Amino acid sequence: MRVEAGEPGTVHDLTVQARDLPLDAHLHTDLSPDSDVPIDTYAAQAVERGIAELAITDHVDFEPGAPAFDFVPFDVRERTVREAAERWAPYGVAIRFGVEVTYDSRFEEAIRDHLRSHEYDYVIGSVHVYAGSPYSRERVAGWVAGRSLAETMAPYFDEVERAIRSGLFDTLGHLDFVKRYLVPHVTAADLAAAPELYERLLVALVETGTALEVNTSGLRQAAGETYPSAAVVARYQVLGGTRISAGSDAHQKDAFASGLEAGYGVVAAAGFRELAFRRGGERLAVSVPDRFRTRSGPNEAANPSL
Repeated sequence: MRVEAGEPGTVHDLTVQARDLPLDAHLHTDLSPDSDVPIDTYAAQAVERGIAELAITDHVDFEPGAPAFDFVPFDVRERTVREAAERWAPYGVAIRFGVEVTYDSRFEEAIRDHLRSHEYDYVIGSVHVYAGSPYSRERVAGWVAGRSLAETMAPYFDEVERAIRSGLFDTLGHLDFVKRYLVPHVTAADLAAAPELYERLLVALVETGTALEVNTSGLRQAAGETYPSAAVVARYQVLGGTRISAGSDAHQKDAFASGLEAGYGVVAAAGFRELAFRRGGERLAVSVPDRFRTRSGPNEAANPSL
C-alpha cells in the first residue's frame, strides 16, 4: 500500500516497516476491548525493529455501556504494563503505562476525578465515534445530506475543542479521526480545502500547551492520510505550536508502528525536531532521528524548546 504523507507529493510505502525509532506513543493491547494483542507481542517486535520506547495507551471510557467502560480495572492494567516493563527492560525496550481516555464533555468531572486519583505515565485524550453519534456508519449519510462542511464538522470539532480546553491531557489524540467515518461523503480533499475549520483547534492547543498527535492509523484507513494531515501539522507550527507526538494507534499485531516512519516525516517536514512525551513526571522531549531532518525541505524551521 502506498499513500501520500509528509510533504505534499511525498509517497510512502506502508509495507516498509518502521525501524530504529525512539518512540511509538499510542498502542492498544488486549486490555482494550477492540484489540487482542498481548503486550509481549508488541515488545518483541520492538526489540526486533529497534523501537526504543512504547506507550501502552489502552482505552478507558466513561459513558456506561461504552466499550471500554470498566473493561479492565485500573490495578490490573497497571500491573500488566509495569510487569511487562520489567521483563523487557533488559532487552532495551522501555514500556510506559499510558491511557487513551475517550473525552465526552458530559463526563468531564468523572474524567478529571479519575486522572486525579490514578497515576499514569502519559495521557491521551481523544474524541471517538460510537453508536448514536451522527457520524456512526448507519447515520452519517443522513447527517451530511443538506449540511455545509462547517455544519457537518461542528459537533465533532466542538467536542475536540472542549477536550483541549479541559486541560486534562498531555496529548490530543487523532484530532480529526472523524474523517474515517465521513468517507465518501466528505473526503480528505474536502477538508484540505477548508483549513479555517481547524484554526480554532490549533489555537486551543497552542494556548493550553496540549500536544498535537500525528496519528498514523489514518494511513491504513479510508482517509489515506494521518490524523491530522501534514498541512494541518504545518499550520500548527506556524501558529506557535511546540508540542507534538507520533503514534501508530495499533490495535492488531501487524499494525505495530505501521506508518510511523511516515508520521515522523510529517513531524519533521513541519519543522519539529522533538516529540513531546511524559514518563510519569515532568514533560520531556524525545529527539527525532537525524535522518528525518534532511527530509524537511522548505518547511524547515527551528522548533522552540518544549
